[in-house]
Amino acid sequence: MSRIAEVFSQLKREGRRGLIPFLTAGDPDLETTYHLLIEIARAGASVIELGVPFSDPVADGPTIQRASERALRHRFGIAEILDVVAEFRKKSETPVMLFSYFNPLLQFGIEHLGREASVAGVDGVLVTDLVPEEAVEFSQKMKTHDLDMIFLVAPTSTDARLHMVAERSSGFIYAVSRAGVTGARTEISSEAEHLVSRVRRFSPLPVAVGFGISNAQQVAEVWRYADAAVVGSALVSEIEKLSGSPDLVQHVGEFVRHLFPHEADEM
Repeated sequence: MSRIAEVFSQLKREGRRGLIPFLTAGDPDLETTYHLLIEIARAGASVIELGVPFSDPVADGPTIQRASERALRHRFGIAEILDVVAEFRKKSETPVMLFSYFNPLLQFGIEHLGREASVAGVDGVLVTDLVPEEAVEFSQKMKTHDLDMIFLVAPTSTDARLHMVAERSSGFIYAVSRAGVTGARTEISSEAEHLVSRVRRFSPLPVAVGFGISNAQQVAEVWRYADAAVVGSALVSEIEKLSGSPDLVQHVGEFVRHLFPHEADEM
């Protein structure tokens, strides 16, 4: 059983739901990314999504686009990101999944990625622009190295697509709350709950909901019907606002702690 599967299994046994924060690797720099991973794990993250910066992140809104731009100025690659994960793995067992576009992974080499990511302690991969129909070889390589393959589904996904994703996914299924790009929102689309119920008809895997979740109240809403909530742009925005501050890591940790619904009244 993978680390991701173990975490969701434990959450289910305890009657709890998960929180999945997202970071862009290298924003503001790789050393800070390492410390943020440690702090976010300590803050209670169930799984951490580590974004691979890309020059043309078409599925991301302006907040994560700017994070990628800042990170790319440091001119590092996937090897350096995996080094950070390997150092983090010495301190924590919290699962880490790479969240990436296909081009950087292809340039690194698919077999090389599977082997090196596994050695570093990565637990899964989600490739935003790699559809299931075209992911057979990639998925096989990842699974050979015991990496979970996570796919996105959206409110516009047909039942046939949901069935295909269910057959080819492991770890969990990522349900996009609405059509469009990433970004914090004041409310969660009503389509998300319906999408999760549709996914459950095809798969017993946990379902995480992301896109637009930015505070404890929204996390609580998602927890009513999904197994985990993903918080990306709101967290990346905090990192952007605190860039250069010696208290960045500590403040981001507090931000994550206050995403848990039991903290909502103290925000």
